[in-house]
Amino acid sequence: MTRARLAARVLGPFQRFVSTEAAGGVVLLACAAIALAWANSPWAIAYHHLWESPIGFNTPTLGLSLTLHEWVNDGLMAVFFFFVGLEIKREVLIGELSSRRSAALPVAAAIGGMVVPAAIYAIVNRGGTGAHGWGVPMATDIAFALGVLALFGNGLPSGLRVFLAALAIVDDLGAVLVIALFYTSSMHWGALGGAAAVVALLVGLNFAGVARAPMYVALGVILWLFVLSSGIHATVAGVLLALTIPARAQGAIESKPSLLQRMENALHGPVAFVIMPVFALANAGVPLGAGAIGAVRTPIALGVILGLLLGKPIGIMLASAAAVRSGVAELPDGVTWRQVHGASWLGGIGFTMSLFIAGLAFADAAMLDVAKLGVIAASACAGAMGYFLLRAARARA
Repeated sequence: MTRARLAARVLGPFQRFVSTEAAGGVVLLACAAIALAWANSPWAIAYHHLWESPIGFNTPTLGLSLTLHEWVNDGLMAVFFFFVGLEIKREVLIGELSSRRSAALPVAAAIGGMVVPAAIYAIVNRGGTGAHGWGVPMATDIAFALGVLALFGNGLPSGLRVFLAALAIVDDLGAVLVIALFYTSSMHWGALGGAAAVVALLVGLNFAGVARAPMYVALGVILWLFVLSSGIHATVAGVLLALTIPARAQGAIESKPSLLQRMENALHGPVAFVIMPVFALANAGVPLGAGAIGAVRTPIALGVILGLLLGKPIGIMLASAAAVRSGVAELPDGVTWRQVHGASWLGGIGFTMSLFIAGLAFADAAMLDVAKLGVIAASACAGAMGYFLLRAARARA
């Protein structure tokens, strides 16, 4: 294989990933703005009525009825988490997380960017009714973060984009673990056993070299139904399914893409331009009445805002500096600390995943709206601050 073909195989998926996520961030922002405007318009009742409409079906063996909002958060987002799982597996096998040296910096930065925001939120809400929402400010929205970087075109080193993308992917993995371990209701062991049996079958298919997408999709639907009934959030099924997808190329042709690559490529567009925008439409509609300013001062909103605006950049910078000074990691070629500082603020854009975790953390509608308000306000400020810092860093360079 020539050097050019090898570079295309390694860098091609990342380049497509960045371009799609950046464009998807624009669509995501537009849908969030539409949801906010709709929820605060004379047609606000229609907005809430639409998403709370029950949709379901009944068969002799299965009855399933969810609201449209639940279908989005439990169904469509399971596909989103499947896509996230594919990204994580690819990065671990052949991407920026495949070697200890290249993975050290984004992994350290992601851990710092999760621990410090959660700690700040926990301190602000210590002993309060909102203490359970400590996971809300831990997440980074990769679409928005890369969308801001895309505004600079080729004015920033590619290593900074790789660093931020890898950081966000590790961050997503952390969010998945937090959801599975801490935002799970009571367990139903029969359904959990059924899910384990399906996962075992999927692993067996992988080891047997079966690379037929319809078989994995069909078993994935069954796995989703079991997980939905188990008490664990249904989106975890998407990640479990992704980890069983074959990552080896099939056949004698070396350049033939694996099933993992084919599925990831097929889902890029639908996730960026359908699933995430629909999620924003369903979840970003927060009423901004006369009490909105007062709501921002509540411990829940303050914990989210301080966690994303202060915790994220502080955690990312401290962990990154510690990793580099200890010799465990090094800055990517051409990347300066000023640029890392700007990117650390982009890590404070928590939109999609933060809104999702907020929906799991708060059953009370009023508390959920306050948390959403904090996420939206903090994400907007973090994005603007990151943009101006990176522009200043580029001008200085």
